Amino acid sequence: MTATAPAYESDVLAEGTVDAVVIGGGAAGLNGALILARSRRSVVVIDSGSPRNAPAEAVHGLLALDGTPPSEILRRGREQVRQYGGRVIHGEVASAESAAPSADGDLRFTVTLADGRHITARRILVATGLKDVLPQVPGLAEHWGDSVVHCPYCHGWEVRDEPIGVLATGPVSIEHAYLFRQLTEDLTYFTHGTDLDEDSRARFAARGIRVIDTPVTEVVNDADGALAGVRLADGQVVARRVVAVAAQLQARTKGLEGLGLPVQDLPKGRGFASGTAGATEVPGVWVAGNATDLVAQVGASAAAGVLAGADINRMLTIADTDAALQEIAEASPTAATR
Repeated sequence: MTATAPAYESDVLAEGTVDAVVIGGGAAGLNGALILARSRRSVVVIDSGSPRNAPAEAVHGLLALDGTPPSEILRRGREQVRQYGGRVIHGEVASAESAAPSADGDLRFTVTLADGRHITARRILVATGLKDVLPQVPGLAEHWGDSVVHCPYCHGWEVRDEPIGVLATGPVSIEHAYLFRQLTEDLTYFTHGTDLDEDSRARFAARGIRVIDTPVTEVVNDADGALAGVRLADGQVVARRVVAVAAQLQARTKGLEGLGLPVQDLPKGRGFASGTAGATEVPGVWVAGNATDLVAQVGASAAAGVLAGADINRMLTIADTDAALQEIAEASPTAATR
């Protein structure tokens, strides 16, 4: 599932080599760029303009910004990055790959956009986020981010006390059901072809969670187009106002194949593997946000961007010092040994 955010004015792509290119203009990417720009690093953010949370009316659970529209948070973020000299480019990355190192041996990468423009960077921060892969149930996708929700912390308060249906996608949906049961007493669990063991059925019964094993065939709307329920394979319509679904989460990897970043399969989906502060096994490349932490909310993604940005700056300072020493050695071998 992807949606397009409101258009904004794109900066001019920087010429020459920049300290860092950030691929992805969401919370993680912008906060990483902010840290780098405030450290007087030349940084360019490449933003495709399709944030995961674009369909949502507001971001929740983010201290001091709870209830703020996602587009407004991103607008402020771009403005703040630019305030410190960073650039934000609206574009799609077609490829990113290692390039020949500089004369002093420092790393180089080439990032090429879909329109043919390209930029050279010393370091890369991947913050592309992820996409939600919904079950192929007719009518489900059209309510995504409104009456079809995935996160009890992002949307739970807004759907409290409503008749909620959990459309199972696998074992992860069992925990999902408990979390949404905290928000309503009227909860129905649709197994939808997934296994539900007897222990879980007993626990559901203890919490008053109804279980329906007949497969769901479509989402049903009322006369005004609002979600009204789900239709089962036997024709029965079960009235629901909200459907919760633990969609499979897949990191956005398009155009990044040339970097050779390792990926990992997790219970809720697939993302890039990363270590401390988002460092990867590929020298010079970091990842942050939902591209590596599939369940991170906006606040956690932004914090990960801070850690990655700071670590990139730290490594650049080491590279800068190494280059300065090498320059001295080449100019005066005797002086370099004193």
